[in-house]
Amino acid sequence: MLKNYSILSLVLLIFSCKKADAPPSPQINSFYKKVISADDRKTITPEEAKTFHVDKTYQYEYRTGYSGHYEYNYDVKGVNSKGDSVFGNINVEGKYGAGILINDSIRDIEINTEWISYGKLKGYDKKRNEYYLMVK
Repeated sequence: MLKNYSILSLVLLIFSCKKADAPPSPQINSFYKKVISADDRKTITPEEAKTFHVDKTYQYEYRTGYSGHYEYNYDVKGVNSKGDSVFGNINVEGKYGAGILINDSIRDIEINTEWISYGKLKGYDKKRNEYYLMVK
């Protein structure tokens, strides 16, 4: 009989315990985007303006963000896959970035970029045309 009471007590204890809700995960307010777009270089948000930094000893035009999460802005020049000269401005965070290029015949070519070497990037437009760029 004692065994039955022990089992019944254990069952009641298990079912009477309410599972505690996990506390809500904190929302991290961040101005960093997972993917940089060409429009990112056009404006600086008020949040980015708080960490705006210019240093002429480096190749970037300006930098925003915090250690480990910097976004850099560069003026670039280079050629497309046909050998036509292009120039423009890009934003880069980590290895990837995006921006706008201009050449003689087409204005405002939106590109996505990737670092391939120190000061050198490879870019693609929406039509998958390739661009080889250098930071000015």
